[in-house]
Amino acid sequence: RDDASIDALAAAVGDRVDVLLNCAGVLHDAAHQPERSLDRLSRDWLLQSVDVNCAGPILVTKALRRALAAGRRGSGAASSRPASVVANLSARVGSATDNGLGGWHSYRASKAALNMLTKNCAIELKKQRTACVALHPGTTDTGLSKPFQKNVQPAKLFPAAFTAAQLLDIVDGVELEVHSGGFYAWDGESIEF
Repeated sequence: RDDASIDALAAAVGDRVDVLLNCAGVLHDAAHQPERSLDRLSRDWLLQSVDVNCAGPILVTKALRRALAAGRRGSGAASSRPASVVANLSARVGSATDNGLGGWHSYRASKAALNMLTKNCAIELKKQRTACVALHPGTTDTGLSKPFQKNVQPAKLFPAAFTAAQLLDIVDGVELEVHSGGFYAWDGESIEF
């Protein structure tokens, strides 16, 4: 949420970025919980959620666009591997197709918006051989999921190291023409927007 730090990022990172993992996320804070009903929705929390969960990752991508264009993951224009990859951490609850429960209005909307901007970036950055994907990490044992873990089966609550390894495997396997613009779960399953 700090434009000055985002603007300074390109100079701090340098001339080349092979992989950008945007891991911004807010679901709750001391004053806010996910809204289980429309009556709990507030403009302030909705806009803060969009700012952190969507605007931040896309503005970081914008700031690093030139460095992403210089990425060297692929072995030339004929390679199916992209020169660089942008992976935005999203959430399955950001899928309009998968939404059967409703609620969590601000979080769902902000992650759905991130998914759309990931798709837009995939289209625009394809010409520079940068692939863009949205990733669902599953329920990971972090502060973000802590208040909701009691409802998660132990086998479905992942240690952070496991989630990171799974997501890095997906990123490593991204092909420009096959995966860019897609939304994938921690196990590689494609998720509908």
